[in-house]
Amino acid sequence: MYWKRILSLVFAFCFVFSLVNGQSRSALESQRNQLRKEIEQTQQLLNETKKTAKVSLGQLALISRKVNLQEGVVDNIHKEIRNLSDNIYLSQLEINRMNRVLDTLKLEYAKSMVYAYKSRGNYSFLNFIFASQNFNDAIKRIAYLKSYRNYRENQAKNILMTQALLKTKVAELEDSKKRKGVVLNEESQEMGNLVKQRSEKAQIVNGLKGRQRELNAIIKEKRSRDAKLKNAIAAMVRREIEMARAEAARKERARLEAMKKENSKPETAASNSRSAPASSSSEKRSSVPANSVLVTTEADATLNANFEKNKGRLPWPANGYLLYHFGNNELPGGVVYNNAGVSIGTKLGEPVKAVFEGEVTLVSYVEDNQAVFVKHGRYFTVYGNLTNVTVKRGDQVQIGQVIGRAGENDEGEGGRVEFLLLRENDYLNPQAWLK
Repeated sequence: MYWKRILSLVFAFCFVFSLVNGQSRSALESQRNQLRKEIEQTQQLLNETKKTAKVSLGQLALISRKVNLQEGVVDNIHKEIRNLSDNIYLSQLEINRMNRVLDTLKLEYAKSMVYAYKSRGNYSFLNFIFASQNFNDAIKRIAYLKSYRNYRENQAKNILMTQALLKTKVAELEDSKKRKGVVLNEESQEMGNLVKQRSEKAQIVNGLKGRQRELNAIIKEKRSRDAKLKNAIAAMVRREIEMARAEAARKERARLEAMKKENSKPETAASNSRSAPASSSSEKRSSVPANSVLVTTEADATLNANFEKNKGRLPWPANGYLLYHFGNNELPGGVVYNNAGVSIGTKLGEPVKAVFEGEVTLVSYVEDNQAVFVKHGRYFTVYGNLTNVTVKRGDQVQIGQVIGRAGENDEGEGGRVEFLLLRENDYLNPQAWLK
């Protein structure tokens, strides 16, 4: 029984170890393939931007993204190498343990065989049985002989099972060593790619530094447009809040007037009214969250809750790449640009889509291009630098609905979309809400 427990534990450990090892390798390979796919897509976009003679901020954004993805590939490979090294070490420990178990099993089996051989000379099985004192004693001796024979057979089976498992573990160990060699070669190649990409990024940075005056002018102009867009957003949010408060005040006056009329009726009617259940309008009013003046109806509350539930799952408003992220962006030459949302580099005229259902609260011009403002309960999404806008104030839009096209970027090469997200007057990081 003791050796059965030991072997069961050994077999269980080997099974779980192999299963976890296989899952880990598969997950890492899947992640690495996804990263390489994104690198390839980024390179295609980068090739598009390189058709012009001069370097651009779009090229910098794309090469930076490519370098980050490549670093992810290298880090992924490092993780697999660490896993393989750990697996090799643990496999070797397990093989050593199994060898010790096998040596002990063989020694015990040899002892039992020697004992059986010596016992054969002194007693025969028949003499051992016929020497019994009575019938019950004979039955016990027969059971003992049968048990002893089963014990030796089980010893032989355990030895064969352990040898087979040991052979499998040795094969797995060799496979891990071969795999580690392959991954080490892969690491060397990917590190070479990373060095090349970092060098390419350095060249683009140097090229942009050579255009420092032009770059400063571009950022200055963008800050000016951002300020105008923020002013439009502030005015829009302020108007929506004022309208919501005015509507809430109107409903409250209507409710008080209805109560006044109800109280002016005869006593019996008033008594019946007091004993009657609350009106449906007051029930609806009490079930609406009071944490925002912008959420005053059941429909508003539902829309607001659904929008919040989709944090981290909203679709991007346009296909492309991240040109400027939320917050401070450090550009060549020590220029720091603070972005209130995200700027998406894309093709000129690329369709721009609503990221969630809601109501268009404003369509406004910001210099030559337009901006669309959509309300989702207490949240607002803003889509800037658009052309050919297809919606107007008061329209209900659905998720994925095209609301306009991407306008030209600051450098006159390709398109750009500004996307901002607010909770009432507070600007939020859109990257935390988008997929």
